[in-house]
Amino acid sequence: MSTTPNLPGVLSACEVELSARAIADLQLPTGMIPWFVGGHCDPWNHVETAMALDVAGLHDHAERAYEWLVDIQRPDGSWWNYYLPDGSVEEAKLDTNVCAYLATGVWHHWLSTWDRGFVDHLWPTVERAIDWVLGLRRHDGTVLWAITDEGQPWDYALLTGSASIAHALHCAVKLAALVHEPRPEWTIAADTLADVVATRPGAFEPKSRWAMDWYYPVLSGAMVGEQAKARLGDRWDEFAMDGLGIRCVNDEPWITASETAECAIAYAALGDTATATDLLAWTRSHRLDNGSYWTGIVYPSLERFPFGETSAYTAAAVILAADAISGATAASGIFVPRPTD
Repeated sequence: MSTTPNLPGVLSACEVELSARAIADLQLPTGMIPWFVGGHCDPWNHVETAMALDVAGLHDHAERAYEWLVDIQRPDGSWWNYYLPDGSVEEAKLDTNVCAYLATGVWHHWLSTWDRGFVDHLWPTVERAIDWVLGLRRHDGTVLWAITDEGQPWDYALLTGSASIAHALHCAVKLAALVHEPRPEWTIAADTLADVVATRPGAFEPKSRWAMDWYYPVLSGAMVGEQAKARLGDRWDEFAMDGLGIRCVNDEPWITASETAECAIAYAALGDTATATDLLAWTRSHRLDNGSYWTGIVYPSLERFPFGETSAYTAAAVILAADAISGATAASGIFVPRPTD
C-alpha cells in the first residue's frame, strides 16, 4: 500500500502531491524545513512536515529532514525550541513534546518505506530523545512541559503536549521492539500518561480556551470509544464555525487550517469519517494555487493571520488528515487504527 491520498471533491491526489512539493521546495540544503521562506523551524512541526512528505512519496526529502535532527541533537538528547535558517537558535527553550515527536515521525517513516536500515540509523537519536523526555517525568506519570534556557523546569504539564508525548512513547515502544531493544519502562510510562490524559484533567495546567486541548486526547488515542465521542461532541459548538473550520481559541473567530485538519484526524480516529471529511473540505478556503495554505483567517473580515503567512506545517496537517481519512498509505493508521494494526 503506497498510493497517494485521494478524496474526490475534497482533496485530489494531484493536490496532495502539489502541497507536498510546496513543502519540499522550502527545504534547505541542511535538511531543515522552515515554516515559510526565511522563517524559523521547530522540531515538532519539522517532523510533521517530514511525515507529510512521506505520505506523498517524497522519501528522500523526508530522510534529509530527519538527518537534520540527527545532526543538531544536543548531547543530552534534546533540541532547542526554534532554529533560524542559518542554524542559530531563536528560542533557547527545551520542550518535552517537541523532543518526543521524533519517535512518531520515525515510526511513520518505517511504515511508509519499510527501510530497516534507516530506522537503525535513527534509533540512537530517538532513544536519547525519549530518555531525556522521561527524565522530566513526575511522580504522577505526567511530564513537565519545558525547561528554560537557564535550566529551570516549568512546574506543570500541558494536556495537549502530554497526549502527544503518550502517542510518541507508544511509537517509540514499537521502534524499540523493531530493533530488538525492548524498553518495557517506556510502555509503562506511555500507558500511565495516556491514562492520566483520559481520566485526570486536573493534572494539567488549564488551557481549555485552546482547541488543541479539546481534540488532542482523541487524536492521540488516549481517549477512545464513547468517551472520545462525548468529548468531541460536548465542545463542538465552542470551536467549530460551520463551513469555515475550527477556531484555534474558543473566544475569537480565528480559523486555522492546521487545527481544522488535526480535528479531522481526531474524528477519523473516532470512526466518524463523514465529519472528518467535512472538516478537511473546510480547509479549502485556506488553499492557494501552488498547494500552500494560509495559516489562519479571521471572520468576517477575511484577514489572514499572521499577516500574509502560509506555513509548511499547515499543508502537512492537511496531507496527514487526507491520509488518515482515506487510509491510502501503509502509514495512515498511525493516528487512525486500522483492522490490521
